[in-house]
Amino acid sequence: MFINATGYYVPEERVHNQHFLNLNGLTSEWIEQRTGIMTRSKAREDENINTMGLEAIRNAIPNLPYDIKEVDLIISASYSPYDTVATGAHVSQREFSIENAKALYLSSACSSFVNALEVVEGYFAMGKASKALIVSADKNSAYYNETDPKAGHLWGDAAVAFFISKERQAENEPQIVEVYTEGLGHISKGPEGVQLRPRDGGIMMPEGKDVFIQACTYMPKNALRLLENNGYSLDDLTYLIGHQANMRIMANIAKQLNLPEEKVLHNIEELGNTGSVSCALVYAQNTDKYKSGDIICLTVFGGGYSAGACLIKC
Repeated sequence: MFINATGYYVPEERVHNQHFLNLNGLTSEWIEQRTGIMTRSKAREDENINTMGLEAIRNAIPNLPYDIKEVDLIISASYSPYDTVATGAHVSQREFSIENAKALYLSSACSSFVNALEVVEGYFAMGKASKALIVSADKNSAYYNETDPKAGHLWGDAAVAFFISKERQAENEPQIVEVYTEGLGHISKGPEGVQLRPRDGGIMMPEGKDVFIQACTYMPKNALRLLENNGYSLDDLTYLIGHQANMRIMANIAKQLNLPEEKVLHNIEELGNTGSVSCALVYAQNTDKYKSGDIICLTVFGGGYSAGACLIKC
């Protein structure tokens, strides 16, 4: 599979740490020390995952080497739906007149984008699609409770769009070498680790310590899995992009893998935890850095629990 174009949308508003002092008693210094977050992105009231997803697609189109109407598979990847019937995939199909595409919604918490990549791989292998669009968006601010001292201060809003084809469409397109995902509902705290129950507190993370431990276990494990499967070592890795849940998690993983700071890309300090969007967003924001031959690994961990990784060769 090949990445034909990427685009993203990040709302303009930034919510600073100081905002939470009177809401949940957490100081700016404490939040930054524990999470690495200084500000987080926040969508407007009139924005939702569908509108943000459309903006991400528009951002990608100028670099798309074919007509968007050639897309034959659209996947909306998110855990914070605006509408569970008319999903982001269907809204995108209508907005851009993509008449001959299958359209569906997929959710596996913060692993949703990587799971969507694997679904695309399956459709390509079955011969049921050849050009796909993944639109990943989360509007966490629609569901979070800012007074919650455990997780109310973590979340950001954003969207990203990836156009992917079975065959190379233009020179120098990055290749998706391998995608791996796994469901982990059976381990440790599992489905109770992270929750989004709109009528019962919104987004909650009652088992944050366990989430931290499992993320620090599975994210480096899956990165190593893909490198070794494809004959690479850590020395060959150009950049590691992890799910942007907590900067301490990324620092822990970098230490485990003995990776220098410049090899770990992140945006959590400005945008917060943007959910299923986060690792794909970091990738899309840094495309100007990538050179031919670079090896990039995206590795994620999400509620449920879920995990996965993707290896890309530029």
